[in-house]
Amino acid sequence: MRVRSKQVLKPIAAPAEVPTVRIERLVTESESHTVALDFHPRLTVIGGLDAHDRSRFAEEIVGALEGYRSGVHLELLSDRGVRSAVFRPARGRHRVVEIDSRSDVTEAFADEAERIDLLARCGLNRTDAAAAMCRSSADLLAVTDHDRLVQGLANVNQSELWVAGEALSASQRRLEAIANASAEGSSDNEAAEVIEDQHEELEALRSKATGFFKGTAAVTGVALIGSLVALFIDQLIVIPPLFVMAVAMFARSALLRRAVQSRAREESDALAEFGAQSYLGFHIQRVNGLFDSEQTRRSLMSAAEAHRDAFARWTAIAGDTELAWALRHRSEIDAAARVRRDVFGPDVPTDSPDSMKVIRLAHSTVRHLSELRRVGASGESLPTLFDEVFDGIEAEVLAPLLELLVRSSEQQQIILLTNSAAVMDWARVEALTGALSVLEPNGAAPGTVDPSGGTSAGTTSGATSGATTNEPGASPGVLS
Repeated sequence: MRVRSKQVLKPIAAPAEVPTVRIERLVTESESHTVALDFHPRLTVIGGLDAHDRSRFAEEIVGALEGYRSGVHLELLSDRGVRSAVFRPARGRHRVVEIDSRSDVTEAFADEAERIDLLARCGLNRTDAAAAMCRSSADLLAVTDHDRLVQGLANVNQSELWVAGEALSASQRRLEAIANASAEGSSDNEAAEVIEDQHEELEALRSKATGFFKGTAAVTGVALIGSLVALFIDQLIVIPPLFVMAVAMFARSALLRRAVQSRAREESDALAEFGAQSYLGFHIQRVNGLFDSEQTRRSLMSAAEAHRDAFARWTAIAGDTELAWALRHRSEIDAAARVRRDVFGPDVPTDSPDSMKVIRLAHSTVRHLSELRRVGASGESLPTLFDEVFDGIEAEVLAPLLELLVRSSEQQQIILLTNSAAVMDWARVEALTGALSVLEPNGAAPGTVDPSGGTSAGTTSGATSGATTNEPGASPGVLS
């Protein structure tokens, strides 16, 4: 398989984006023939394949992205509209070409061994990519505890659920606010005890100082009278002791005065921190606080009762699910509820086991597609391969599930592999709208379409695009 000589390729080394978003064409070469499969950029339904062939087809798609063998070529379309062709000839250098600009961007994609591994550029190996890209009905119906909680909340009245959640959240905030205010009141009580202790110490010191001041005055009077008498009777030797005693008493009085003033300043500072200007004002505030404390207690009891009622209401609707968990996963719960409405409608009961199975399948489908939109290490997306995921689904809910795939394919490419006549009948009609394409063997038995080159491929039927078979040397599309 060679590029036409008239195509002039301009080598560039600038990094290019990883073109692994949508597959436009898959071409496989063998010695006898070339098979080309054209894919719809959104949804491609491939029918007439049994379980073995569906498994081989999925492996072939993943292997083509990895580049596990030569002779498998791809045309790719990125989210930015860049169309690229990946050439892996049996002989010769593997290359990547930007189709519109005809630029050779191989150097931006090839590894040290000159392999073009698009999965590796997304940070994935073949095993991890296959596990992420390929899903069967059993895979989607595998339910985790997380899924049960989400689906359980999605199955109740959403308006009642979130009104009850908001009421419980509001009651929690009010209860916490009153509790915090009560805690602040406890801190005020501790401060009040400190002020009371300081005031008692100050009053005791003042009482002691007052008694000492009276004693100092008496001793000073006695010393003065004694000095006069001693001077009168000419006993001057008595005067110095009396003078020293009077000075000592005055010094002690001064120290006590300073101690009283210091304690008074400490009490004043403590009163200021409490918000009172005086000790009398402090007591007035405490009397007022007694009324406030009673009001706080009543408010706390009222808030606790309201919280109990809100919690009971939430539990009646949401069961044992914690409100905080539900709020963290609200977007997922809302999405699951929308899926339920889309599939069954707003008023249809969904309590039966069959209905719950369909809901789980729809929710898991949407969740898987969402995860695959950012599966790469740098957020790259990959196509999704669904292998008979709607097996055993009743006809009345099959169409809504398939329409769910059509809507989801607006954001990423989906390839649905099936052997279901009901799915194929729906797909042939839906293909007329252009929202999807259908690939099916040309009326042959299942297993005719084999991208690995083992058998020939058929043409498409109805208003569909599909597979073509060419003799060796012929080259479909750009890949030539």
